[in-house]
Amino acid sequence: MNIPQEIVEEAAGWMIALQEKPEDAHCLLRFERWLDQSPQHRQAWERLQTAWQAFGATAPAFTDDWKDAPRRADPPRGYRPRRAGFPRRAGFLGAAAAAMLCLVMAAGPSLLLHMQADYMTATAESRTVTLEDGSLVHLAGASAIATDFEQGRRSVRLLAGEAFFEVTPDKTRPFTVDANGVEVTVLGTKFDVQTGDEITAVALAEGSVKAVVESAAQGEAEILTPGDLLTANRATGEVLRTTVPVGDIATWRSGQIFVVDATIGSVVEQIRRYHPAWLSLPDRTLASRRVTGFYDLRKPDQALEALVAPYGGKVRHVSPAARLISRF
Repeated sequence: MNIPQEIVEEAAGWMIALQEKPEDAHCLLRFERWLDQSPQHRQAWERLQTAWQAFGATAPAFTDDWKDAPRRADPPRGYRPRRAGFPRRAGFLGAAAAAMLCLVMAAGPSLLLHMQADYMTATAESRTVTLEDGSLVHLAGASAIATDFEQGRRSVRLLAGEAFFEVTPDKTRPFTVDANGVEVTVLGTKFDVQTGDEITAVALAEGSVKAVVESAAQGEAEILTPGDLLTANRATGEVLRTTVPVGDIATWRSGQIFVVDATIGSVVEQIRRYHPAWLSLPDRTLASRRVTGFYDLRKPDQALEALVAPYGGKVRHVSPAARLISRF
């Protein structure tokens, strides 16, 4: 289920509010009314609990009160709920709440990803998911998707990473994939979608797909045929279309990646999904150099060396858990 960002943020606000005011019955009442607004509100809250505890934090206050309890009685006469998603008052960010907020901000991207995703993988983990219509999604390492099959829709949002889709044909229900400003529409086909900090790429292995890039002029659709690779740069608005051998699409499923005229920065981002250490590439000149080739994800350090060495780059082992990539 896709959850709007606004609801996700409101859930995080309620987490802080309930921790700060564990004895406030009105706070609990307002929270329960918020929780009952829609299935998306409850889903956001449940995902927040799972993600929060996955980060080693304790469950919030009032858990026993709201988890299995029926909706409470209407509030007292004269009570008016605030328009904001969570209560505000002077001193709201007390010491405990401020500490929690710092933790949420530090772990923000991963925490929000846990909340929004229906399926996700860890670093160097691959996973195959069977969707409600029988379509298969092969998730690469450190990847995540959210699905929406309500009211006849067949929609997937690629939140992070890369996925290879094998779509079950259904002429009455187009299958759509949204990946950071690139929307792919198909009826039944096989294709790969990758998204990163700046780049979103679509490669077609079989069938036909329609891809619309929001940043492109007038949002014109691109019709891809097998072997087509469409790359959209969200930072510059540039859209490139090239061809690759069909057999080289989604080679990450066998432990390799094949890139065509890709920046070193984007390749490092792909290798990062399979490397147990933290990778830093602060050299923007090196990051902007373009490469074409195969890189072995099963040996990520060697892959990094092979990637940057031809351009004078070095991979420095700062610690077992960190790598610094530069030309100096």
